[in-house]
Amino acid sequence: MLPCLNKKLLGFECLGCGIQRATALFFRGEFFAAFKMYPALYTLLLLAGFLIINMFIKIKYSEKIKILLVVLNIAIILGNFIIKQFN
Repeated sequence: MLPCLNKKLLGFECLGCGIQRATALFFRGEFFAAFKMYPALYTLLLLAGFLIINMFIKIKYSEKIKILLVVLNIAIILGNFIIKQFN
């Protein structure tokens, strides 16, 4: 696994810390452990899947759905970051 340079140089985790390990856990079938490692993994996969499907199939209200998914991802990532800082 690649080390987090932010954590090495500055001493605290970045907003993306844990996503690499969570993805590895996800592909090993350890879904709950992946969620505990990086909760936004599932919503990021949902967003990526939606964007890929929307390239081939035009979906009604796709812009609103994209905005909702992006805001949801940002909220989960920031929430996870804040929780990690205080634990």
